[in-house]
Amino acid sequence: MRDIDILAHINELIAEERELRKRLTSHSISSHEENNRIQQLEEALDQAWDLLRQRRARREFGEDPNSAAPRPIDEVEDYRQ
Repeated sequence: MRDIDILAHINELIAEERELRKRLTSHSISSHEENNRIQQLEEALDQAWDLLRQRRARREFGEDPNSAAPRPIDEVEDYRQ
């Protein structure tokens, strides 16, 4: 996966998060549904940002960015952007 693909995925996740919040405001989903999906989105975002950082660090130090791999969610959870 290329950096641009990871960034596109991040943007898709953010767009979905915004859409969920709109749907909650308009009462078309329950807060329980919204909270569950938001948690999944946040975990996926943490994972995607971590992968992008790994790729950039590898590139910076002359390593192959394609050798970076997604880490488990429990490892990247709650990273600060």
